Amino acid sequence: MNLKSLIKEALKEDIGKRDLTTFYLKNKNKMIKAKVIAKEEGILCGIEIFKKVFLTYDKNIKFPFSLKDGKVFKKGEILCEIVGKAGSILTCERVALNFLQRLSGIATLTNRFVKKIEKYKVKILDTRKTTPLLRSLEKYAVRVGGGHNHRFSLYEGIMIKDNHKKVAGSLEKAILEIKRVKRKVPFICEVENLEEFVVAQELGVKWIMLDNFPIEKIKEAVKMRKKGVKIEVSGGVNLENIEKIAQTGVDYISIGSLTHSPKAIDISLEVE
Repeated sequence: MNLKSLIKEALKEDIGKRDLTTFYLKNKNKMIKAKVIAKEEGILCGIEIFKKVFLTYDKNIKFPFSLKDGKVFKKGEILCEIVGKAGSILTCERVALNFLQRLSGIATLTNRFVKKIEKYKVKILDTRKTTPLLRSLEKYAVRVGGGHNHRFSLYEGIMIKDNHKKVAGSLEKAILEIKRVKRKVPFICEVENLEEFVVAQELGVKWIMLDNFPIEKIKEAVKMRKKGVKIEVSGGVNLENIEKIAQTGVDYISIGSLTHSPKAIDISLEVE
């Protein structure tokens, strides 16, 4: 679904047949000014989408001032100013804020992880654990926060995981069956222990994901890896342990929580 259609569906979902509360206000056609204010610090993301929500409903709404995506803001800072009909602003307020708060939350959380390991040569990756139909927006927010995108869809890369192993019968069988198909896409293999790590390496896998490995096992895998092999760590990563993981010398750290459970940033819209 493209952004235009997504916004239309979001407005339709929220408004229904009519915004009953605003519809019965006598001053709904009055021109007003509103400010978007941060209630906590964070990194802005989604401001253009925020604007498009209003403009989809009323093309005459104006934005005299707004910060840009990627801007670090403080509590109490004005992020955007809006001028337009009261009815249009009140009707679109919640949908617009939902996008802005969600995406800013993802960008802010991602940046906290990035800052923790900025002195190490390791990349923070997102996952496919995203909100249905919002993946492109949420992965954009990860980039705004300084992270990197893993594969966008199942079509963009091969990743052998535990259930693929079960269906094939073993890790070795899964790798050999899928490697027969020559496609110029990333070939990633998830392993659950060092024995599987050895198998994946011996079969020529160049990108190996260590799933829920304790720190000591990660260190062993790094020592065992062959030239040209990239190591990714996934599972159980948090702000408290990410630096220890980065210190081991791995190449990537993928974090599902960036998109599946970020805290929305507290942002409000206040009419003057």
